[in-house]
Amino acid sequence: MDHDKIWRVAMEQSAADINCEAADFLCDKNKIVPHVLGAGARKYYKEPIACDLVSYGNNLVASVKEEFRELVEAYIGRFEYYHCFETPNMHWLDSRLAQKGYRICFMAEYYLPDMAGLRALSCDFELRVLKQSDFATLYLPEWGNALCEDRKALDVLGVGAYDNGKLVGLAGCSADCDSMWQIGVDVLPGYRRRGIASALTSRLALEIIERDRVPFYCSAWSNIRSMRNALKSGFLPAWVELTAKPASLVDEMNAPAERKESYGA
Repeated sequence: MDHDKIWRVAMEQSAADINCEAADFLCDKNKIVPHVLGAGARKYYKEPIACDLVSYGNNLVASVKEEFRELVEAYIGRFEYYHCFETPNMHWLDSRLAQKGYRICFMAEYYLPDMAGLRALSCDFELRVLKQSDFATLYLPEWGNALCEDRKALDVLGVGAYDNGKLVGLAGCSADCDSMWQIGVDVLPGYRRRGIASALTSRLALEIIERDRVPFYCSAWSNIRSMRNALKSGFLPAWVELTAKPASLVDEMNAPAERKESYGA
């Protein structure tokens, strides 16, 4: 597993996610493709999706349902591709999507391992590699980033940090597609800022690579703590993504906690 293979696998998967070619992400011009959610897309993608905008830092590739094509084409032609992922420009698109019953919903930055800098980091606690069978009693709120109760079958591997037998930190990975496993990590509040998150993340990334899969990591742009962990753990920013979904779903996600349901991208 080297740098070129990791990035090739990631772009090929993104291409499968949004119905384009991997080479499209390397062009110097934006590209629009018809939106089709194929069988090889990551498991957390769910219809309906109006458009999905993806950039690996060279251009913007927009996967768009036909009824939104003219609107998205105008948007990505109006602004530099990297400004299409930020305010105030996004308001231009969001307000017009709202007229059609859709809103901008999901935005995230994704990270890939830097093979020149990835190494197993240490902390002051015992680390144990965990398998799927070890997760049965761990679907608790404190491990909500590391594990996903709604998709238990996809939680395939983890690393736990233990303080005298007590689990104090957990990194888990979800087999979101055949070639790439996504890492999530949680540390109990009283144990944070002690190097546990980066030790767990880096160790799990190496375990994933040993199994010939590409680890990837996701964070919101505003989650500075998560971003710092990604960088410290040996990951680098790789691509960004923006997804528009029905306004009714966005409203439901903003409802009080007792009314919320679990949603995928």
